[in-house]
Order: sequence, then structure tokens, then C-alpha cells
Amino acid sequence: MKIVPVTDPSFRNYGQILTGYDTAELLSVLDKVTPLPEGVEYVPEQAELMALPIAAELQNNAYGGLPIEIGWCNGHNTKLNCLEYHRDSELNVGTEDFILLLAKREEQDADGTLDTDKVVAFLCPAGTLIEVYATTLHYAPCSAKKGQGFKVIVVLPKGTNLPKPAFEIKNPEDELMTAANKWLLPHPDSSEAAGGAKVMLRGENTDIASLI
Repeated sequence: MKIVPVTDPSFRNYGQILTGYDTAELLSVLDKVTPLPEGVEYVPEQAELMALPIAAELQNNAYGGLPIEIGWCNGHNTKLNCLEYHRDSELNVGTEDFILLLAKREEQDADGTLDTDKVVAFLCPAGTLIEVYATTLHYAPCSAKKGQGFKVIVVLPKGTNLPKPAFEIKNPEDELMTAANKWLLPHPDSSEAAGGAKVMLRGENTDIASLI
């Protein structure tokens, strides 16, 4: 596996870099008010981040006026473990460089499963705001340097990743919904699979530890 920067033209198949936003205050507050755990922790919405002026800019410009939530995903990680998707794009920006392991929904087999040899790695420099398209499979960020953690802003439509609604399962995709607006593809080695989530990834559980 080769780690390529998000400035590489190949990233355009997975997302885009968003320009024109000043994320300095957003990242400063993120760094001050959130922890850096040894594992990975995700919080869908952080009040201090939502109170910043950039919250309105992202809601009105990047999401066309749709209500949003600004949360974070922090920690240390080098493994794929799972992939997920939403019905919409996700925005990310980090206080440090971080790496995303990504694949495309159209690369899933007819039954929804995916071989991990389809996964690619992109390096996102600190302070670079990116959009990860709704058609892109993604999950927790990875560390860009050995032993270094990450603090990454996560912007999504409001309510995403909260408890899933009560519903009647109508098709195989419904079995993958593990939270509101979240469809999960776990690897058999993941804690999510151990917790009962339906295994949807096959092949090696990608680990970039030797590449950073």
C-alpha cells in the first residue's frame, strides 16, 4: 500500500479539498477542550465547537443550509477495522497530519461485502479541510507518524451517529445500520464484529504501522 496526499489527483474520486475557510480557531478549540486517548474516541457534537462562527459558515456554505453537527475523532490508530458510509458527505480537518483509509461503495460486491485490497490510503495535512463524499467508505483516522496521535474535526448532518431509529428491516442494507445515518462494514477482527455487527470485510485487516 502506498500513502498518497489528498493533493494527488486520485483523491478526486473519493473527496475534495475545501478552500476559503479559516479553521485556525476551530482547531485551537478542538485541541484545548478534547482529550487525546490511547485508543480512538468519537463524539458526534461538541458544544464549544458548535458555538464558533465557522459553524454557521459550514452549515450555510458547505451543507447548503442543512443543520449540522461538529464533533471530533481523536486518538491513536493504524488499523482499518471497519468501513462505514452515510447518505451524505463528511468534512474533516485535523490539528496534526492524519491518514484516512478509504474505498468506494461501487467496489462493494452485489451482497455488500468488500475485499480490503480495494482500500487506499490518503495523507491529509494538518489544517487542510476535506470533504469525504457520501459514496466513499471510510472510518476512524490513522496516525501519520509513529507514536503520534490525531485530533480530527468531524462535520456531518445533525443527528448522524446518534442511536438508530426503530424500523422494520426491508433489505440486506438495513442490517448494516448501526446508528442514525450510519451503515457499517466491519472486519472479522474488529471489536464491532465481536459485538455482533455483521461482518462485511474480507481479507487482511489493513494496518499502516509499518508505513509511518
